[in-house]
Amino acid sequence: MALRPEPTAPFHSVQHALRILEVVAKHASGVSDTTIARETRLPAHQLTDLLRMLRREGYVEQITDGAYVGGSSLSLLGSAGPGRGHAVRDKLQQSLFALRDSVGAAVYLSRYTDGEVRITQYADGPRTPKVHEWVDFRSAAHAMALGKCLLTQLDHDSRRDHLSRHKTVRLTSRTTTSEKALFHKLDSQPATVPVLDLQEYAVGTVCAAVPISAGRSVGCLALSLPLAQAHRLRQAADALNREAAPMLLSLSL
Repeated sequence: MALRPEPTAPFHSVQHALRILEVVAKHASGVSDTTIARETRLPAHQLTDLLRMLRREGYVEQITDGAYVGGSSLSLLGSAGPGRGHAVRDKLQQSLFALRDSVGAAVYLSRYTDGEVRITQYADGPRTPKVHEWVDFRSAAHAMALGKCLLTQLDHDSRRDHLSRHKTVRLTSRTTTSEKALFHKLDSQPATVPVLDLQEYAVGTVCAAVPISAGRSVGCLALSLPLAQAHRLRQAADALNREAAPMLLSLSL
């Protein structure tokens, strides 16, 4: 499977965050924000935002003199121990719960693995119900925000392979069934703009998704809302885009 090399905004944020963590790790006894700025060459406003995110997520902590040291999340996820995989899943699940509550929507992590769409983790609740899987998600990538988001990250041949196994059948009156039209949409999708699903998979549901890919792994972060709350979709999608970086960082360490 080949990927389209289109770095996203979360990807760039994570690259910068990793540079910060490298500096923090190099200065085990603590490092000032001035030194971090000098060694990373990041603009002040960007460094401030990233340090705030890293503190919130537990990757760095501030000690009494204001210097930064590695935090509990960095110690846990940065290790190569046997419990790392479980720790990553727990960290991602905590982030999903927090994101669900902040955007007021069911949220999902999805991966493209072995030629299939797979939802690996999600967070829903009584007020934020998840999408009813009335058609197997693996067969509906062409009609779902998260499926289309995953397909945008594949090259032409990999998409062709997927659609040779999962046809673009009509699920609602809004579903794109033309492969040519679908490919045009995928090719035209800006890497930094959330992918939307406006009742294409299920009547009464709207969705949004943003890519979160680490290395050669294709993934995305998505949300769903009932049609009655469609007016919130753009704002929720923007929040989703902003919050993708911490989850991508968890996958990248």
